[in-house]
Amino acid sequence: MFPGMGPSGYADLGKFIVTDPRARQLRRAADRVLGYHLMDLYRAAGPDYSEYSQVAFLITCLALADRAGHGLAADPVAVAGPSFGGKVALAYCGVLPFAETVLLTVRLARCEEEYFRSEHRDVVTQSVARTPEPVLREVLDGMTERHEWHDISCRIDEDFHMVSMREPNLDRFLRDVRAAGGLPLYAMRPPMHSPAFGALRRKAEDEVLGDLPLAAPRMPIVADHDGAEVVTPGDVRRMLLDGIVRAVHWPRTVRTLRALGVTQICVSGPDSLFSRVRCTTDNFDVIPVSPRTALRPVPAP
Repeated sequence: MFPGMGPSGYADLGKFIVTDPRARQLRRAADRVLGYHLMDLYRAAGPDYSEYSQVAFLITCLALADRAGHGLAADPVAVAGPSFGGKVALAYCGVLPFAETVLLTVRLARCEEEYFRSEHRDVVTQSVARTPEPVLREVLDGMTERHEWHDISCRIDEDFHMVSMREPNLDRFLRDVRAAGGLPLYAMRPPMHSPAFGALRRKAEDEVLGDLPLAAPRMPIVADHDGAEVVTPGDVRRMLLDGIVRAVHWPRTVRTLRALGVTQICVSGPDSLFSRVRCTTDNFDVIPVSPRTALRPVPAP
C-alpha cells in the first residue's frame, strides 16, 4: 500500500533520498526528466504539496517498495494507493514507466496549482478524528441549515474524516466538532476530492492525461473511492480522474482487499494515518516500511 501524502519537506525525506541507493538512482532519473536538480528546489520549498515535494514523495515510496520486495516472504497480489498513493501505484504496477510517472505527477501538480489560483481560493479540507459519522453528520447538518457548503472528502475510518468547506466557516466547524467530543487535526491547502472540482477534472483530462498511453497494471490496483479492482488502462484513467471529484473511502478499499484474500499489507512510504487507523489494523498484519525504519542501523549478528 502506498499512503496518501501529507506535507513533506526536505527534513522529512531528504536524508533517505540522498543515502538510499535505489532512491539516489530514481532521483538522478527524475533530474534528467525534469531538467533541474530536484533536491535543490525541494530543500528550498519547505513542507508543502509543491511539485518538488510530490516527486520526492514518489521517489521515496518506490524506493521503499523496492527495499520491501527484497525482504518479504511473499509476492504482492494487489496494490492500494489512497489519494496521492495512486500515482505511485502507476509506476509500481507498470502502468507508466518511472519517467512518465514523474512527468504526470508534475503536470498534474501544475494543473491543480493553476486551477486553485483562481477557483475555490477560500476552500480548505479539514481532518477530524474521534468523530463517528453520526456525530459528524449532526455538525454538518448544522452547516446545511446555515447554508454553508461542505463535502466529506475522505472517510478514513468510522471516526476519522476529512471535510472540505469554505475557510470563513472553519472556526465554527472546529468549535462544533470539539463540543461534540471530536479532535480537529489539520487543514489542507489545496483542498481535495470533491464533486465541486468538476472543472478541474475536465482540465486534467484535457491538458494532462489526454491520450497518454497507459498499460494494464501487472496486478489489480484497488481504487480508493469505491474499492473497485482497476485492471485495464481505461480503469486506470477513470481512477485518476475520479479521484479529483470523488471522496476517498478507505473502508471500501479494505473490504476489497479482504475479499481478495489479503491478510498482510506492506505500507511503503511515510505514513502516520492509513497504517494506524483501526480499519487497517483490525483487518491486516501491517508491515511499515518508512524512511525512518529504513535508516535505522542494522544490528550486528
